[in-house]
Amino acid sequence: VHSADKILELLNIGNSRRKTESTEANATSSRSHAVLEITVRRKQKGKYGSQVLRGKLALVDLAGSERATETNNFGQKLRDGANINRSLLALANCINALGKQNKKGLAYVPYRNSKLTRILKDGLSGNSRTVMIATISPADDQYHHTTNTLKYADRAKEIKTHVHKNIGTIDNHVEDYQ
Repeated sequence: VHSADKILELLNIGNSRRKTESTEANATSSRSHAVLEITVRRKQKGKYGSQVLRGKLALVDLAGSERATETNNFGQKLRDGANINRSLLALANCINALGKQNKKGLAYVPYRNSKLTRILKDGLSGNSRTVMIATISPADDQYHHTTNTLKYADRAKEIKTHVHKNIGTIDNHVEDYQ
């Protein structure tokens, strides 16, 4: 795409296709994760060559984990919840491994355990700046969910990435073609 309006249009299309259903935990519970990846390229032309600057922005909305006993789901809703929990567990394992890697040195990071972790690999350990926004509730009945979310965010805070500019140089001076 070549405009911000087109990106917003695609975001709205994606949100309209996102699966949501009511459960006993939420009236509109998201039954899937949402990922929007935007790759930006900018070409700067100089006298003898050009530079291409690249960047990628990934916006991710994770579906919340749910305990089957709280939602009283069965059938497809129960399977959806189990799949959500499985991918969140795989993400937690990656976050834990990356946190250990920063403290103790190299550690195996299981990115291949889930589609979600494969998509988020660059943001978790690559040349990137990553921000996590955790949504919590002050309600008494949500105490365990809030505590788990804060622990999850605290582990994610331990990940350290090293950022450098993504610049590719394309030299095309006339002398090179003789």
